[in-house]
Amino acid sequence: MSVTSPSDAVFAAVDLGATSGRVITGRAGPGKLVLTEAHRFPNTPVRLPDGLRWDVLALYQGMLDGLRTAARSGPIASVGIDTWAVDYGLLDADGALLGLPFHYRDSRNGQAAEQVLAECGAQELYSVSGLQHLPFNTVFQLAAHQASAHRGAARTMLLIPDLLVHWLTGTVGAEITNASTTGLFDASAGTWSDALIGRLGLARSWFPPLREPGDPAGTLLPHVAEYTGLPAGTPVTTVASHDTASAVASVPAVEPGFAYVSCGTWSLAGLELAAPVLTEESRAANFTNERGVDGTIRYLRNIMGMWLLEECRRAWERQGTAPGLAELLADAARARPFAALIDPDDQTFLAPGDMPSRMDAHLVRTGQKPPDTPGGYVRCVLESLALAHRRALRQAAGLAGRELTRIHLVGGGSRNELLCQWTADATGLPVTAGPAEATALGNVLLQARTHGLVGDLMDMRRLVAQTQELRHYTPQGDQQAWDRAAARLEPA
Repeated sequence: MSVTSPSDAVFAAVDLGATSGRVITGRAGPGKLVLTEAHRFPNTPVRLPDGLRWDVLALYQGMLDGLRTAARSGPIASVGIDTWAVDYGLLDADGALLGLPFHYRDSRNGQAAEQVLAECGAQELYSVSGLQHLPFNTVFQLAAHQASAHRGAARTMLLIPDLLVHWLTGTVGAEITNASTTGLFDASAGTWSDALIGRLGLARSWFPPLREPGDPAGTLLPHVAEYTGLPAGTPVTTVASHDTASAVASVPAVEPGFAYVSCGTWSLAGLELAAPVLTEESRAANFTNERGVDGTIRYLRNIMGMWLLEECRRAWERQGTAPGLAELLADAARARPFAALIDPDDQTFLAPGDMPSRMDAHLVRTGQKPPDTPGGYVRCVLESLALAHRRALRQAAGLAGRELTRIHLVGGGSRNELLCQWTADATGLPVTAGPAEATALGNVLLQARTHGLVGDLMDMRRLVAQTQELRHYTPQGDQQAWDRAAARLEPA
């Protein structure tokens, strides 16, 4: 589809994160890339007797209300949806949702992961899917679902963004960047892995046809158009529906040799490659091969990111002792360097809860003294994340045979000056920080490209570099001190 007046084209980007959802309108074209937040709404999981669930109905309503607000900003050329990965809903033969989707932080997945690995083996799984082992990968969640009464009634599995697209349009499909996070996708062939699906006793019919970013996903159903005020026939465009894939598409890299860290609730640290790395060394290092835009591979490691800091702040708020973020960061800057360090990916940090107490237990267990001020905890988190970025990127470069020249740190974490500077210091590489709204920008740019308003992936990135506010950090301080700190986190 094309638009006759590019200056009038407005794209609605639905961007759902782990704690909130947003509908953002965007305009894109030569020399122009502007976002406006139309509506923000909370994403509050619900703990039911059988586990932690996403309130996907509230998210859907928030999305509809946001589209209704967006409709007032001008003619909407299309709608695109991105969310987090791995979680899904099951539909019955009538297309009805079988219960609220489970949250990936629910505790049900550990035993199921062991069962899957006993059936297939870690090497076999990795040789096909190329996916980092995480206990909440979709393949393990589906195994945990096997004993549910829903299994017999299920006819279709839709990942969260595909479920929301289905409710908007009535169509069924699986966007490929998100499908590649399931553990049931063939990283080399770029298709669902019929062999793995069959081996694990899952129904192949559950898995819908794949869609690429840029493919049409349908048009708004009449009742959706009526509620939102958008015209009947408004198209929904497939974007990179895994939020990290959209974020990486908007990395403002105009030179070769770049690495990226997409930093929000999670830190996704890695490289963009032309082909997956499926070696045993890559599996042992726990790197993932996920699809990006235009057939690229996002070769990265998931690192528990700003979740650690946000859970600390929530714990302090519950105690009534929560300093503001600016005060916390100022205190962290003054705290003693490297006084305490954690492994951000220790599984004790995965579930919601009292993060400072969990950090204390981790530190005592590793022979360290816990911080005695909130600023000390914040410094511990940020220095530990910087060291995790260093380790992941150096390993990725070695495994992929790449030479790194610069790190692009995008997402909400790019606003944290301490994290950006300490990532530069830890890695010894310059860091370009921004854009903070990388995911929404990628969503809008992919819609705009489908409408002929921007060019290829490199053109999209040049446009981001030209139009968005970026900050640059050069390595400072004592590199040997970072080397010594990194050595403390190495396995004994």
